[in-house]
Amino acid sequence: MKISYNWLKQFIKTDLSAEKVGKALTSVGLEVEHIEVYEQIKEALKGVVIGEVITCEKHPDADKLSVTTVNIGSEIVPIVCGAPNVAKGQKVAVATVGTDIFNAKGEPLKIKKAKIRGQESQGMICAEDEIGLGNSHDGIMVLDTNLPNGTPASEYFKPESDFTIEIGLTPNHIDAASHYGVARDLKALWKTDLQKPDIQSFTVDNQNLNIEVIVENTEACPRYAGLTISGIKVQESPNWLKQRLLAIGLSPINNIVDATNYVLHDLGQPLHAFDADKITGKQVRVKTLEKNTLFKTLDKQDRKLSENDLMICDANSNPLCIAGVFGGLESGISEQTQNIFLESAYFSPNYVRKTSLFHGLKTDASFRFERGIDPNITVFALKRAALLIKELAGGQISSEIVDIYPKIIENFVFEVKYKNIDRLIGKVLDRTLIKQILNGLEIGISQEDEEKFTVSVPPYRVDCQKEADIVEEILRIYGYDNIELSPYLNTAYLADFQKVDRLKTTYQIIQLLAANGFCEMFNNSLTKPAYADSLEQFANKNVVIINKLSADLEVMRQTLLFSGLEAVSYNINRKNKELKLFE
Repeated sequence: MKISYNWLKQFIKTDLSAEKVGKALTSVGLEVEHIEVYEQIKEALKGVVIGEVITCEKHPDADKLSVTTVNIGSEIVPIVCGAPNVAKGQKVAVATVGTDIFNAKGEPLKIKKAKIRGQESQGMICAEDEIGLGNSHDGIMVLDTNLPNGTPASEYFKPESDFTIEIGLTPNHIDAASHYGVARDLKALWKTDLQKPDIQSFTVDNQNLNIEVIVENTEACPRYAGLTISGIKVQESPNWLKQRLLAIGLSPINNIVDATNYVLHDLGQPLHAFDADKITGKQVRVKTLEKNTLFKTLDKQDRKLSENDLMICDANSNPLCIAGVFGGLESGISEQTQNIFLESAYFSPNYVRKTSLFHGLKTDASFRFERGIDPNITVFALKRAALLIKELAGGQISSEIVDIYPKIIENFVFEVKYKNIDRLIGKVLDRTLIKQILNGLEIGISQEDEEKFTVSVPPYRVDCQKEADIVEEILRIYGYDNIELSPYLNTAYLADFQKVDRLKTTYQIIQLLAANGFCEMFNNSLTKPAYADSLEQFANKNVVIINKLSADLEVMRQTLLFSGLEAVSYNINRKNKELKLFE
């Protein structure tokens, strides 16, 4: 999992370097595997400066070229330019001689002194695609600035620089599968405050687009929330949002899809936006469909559904989306979309896991749903996404929030004894420190006495449901390195046994047997199922090969006996009776 250092600092204020933050994360069990610099523009426009076009004349030997002189601060240089919009008096971005520039695809170009149709050129006046600022090549960029000539272009464009921190997220820490989740652990470690996004400005503008929601399978969908936004404009996302997504390895698509992806990696809550005008009957039904029902997903593939696939459907039970896994092609967001239905839900991990495996689909959403997300952040994330979409695409929130949550998912409540904490950690920690750590992790404490206390663990901590889990939480925040080794565990007191080289030992045995006239056998590890059934200790324990080669090679062998006897039989049948074999 990748997180952005700059993004993380929106949740938790820190002056520590990315490397030190990485060490802190590793210390609490979020092992940082790699940290790399992310640059919006490779090498951050090094060698590109602000210049001013002093003169501009048509090239004498080329109709589409212009011969210019450009003031780049330290000197005035001649530059041959092919842009149709170059003119005297413009402020421009100039790549100076010796500079390596990188286009939008990251491809390099070294600027050299050259003669173009007989005219000397010492640099290049840049279009936005030539220095990685965009994809337009309609002409050079004309800058609106009073910055002095020769000023580094980075001071004008201010390209973002960031660090991408890659975490080897273990399956038990799905609570940290977002920037907010990672910051939550740092908050407990550093005993500081967490900056949660502000959603107080959320209001319903009107109720002109109401969509009814019916959840038919509450076991598969314990909570489902949604709202509509009308009058939006689907377009390219602003630069700040694109850079946030690019820094963690995601490709921007459009402002609506990017907003849902942003909230997913921001808060850990997957969302999905439907084109509201394509929801027949203005009704959403959460249900399963008949086996082998065809559904075309966003990747334009026709998939046959299983009877266990939870689907988001319209009033006529036409499928719109595979719940928690993958969207549908017909109901997805397009450039023509004007109204959307925004979904935020908590789907059963078991259902999502089975569906994801059945269809071979692994998405950012399914990764989180099948491990267990926070069922209590559903509406908060929905409001956060709705406000962001209004900011990016305009429009109005045109319905009240629908929130179907018939049975609240309760906290995990159980008892923890101090003596077990001391025993498992191997050190007696101050009781006040223990409570401080647990409070920092948002784990409530009640019914406390000198020997024990009761904890109330939020449901997003699916890995923390018994006493030993609480001890692990205390220890990872307290610090494994802070636990002193017992003198009895000092290596000076342990016998030093030489490590056995298994391969060397095996080879020595083979040499010994071969020297005494034995022949080594190499038999197939697949065999007949009847062999195992003939011996009571192996009966009904066969591992069956799905894509079997033949009936004689159908199961994994459980003993060397039968394949050895086959070799003996084969040799005896061919009059070779003096046998000394080993495997």
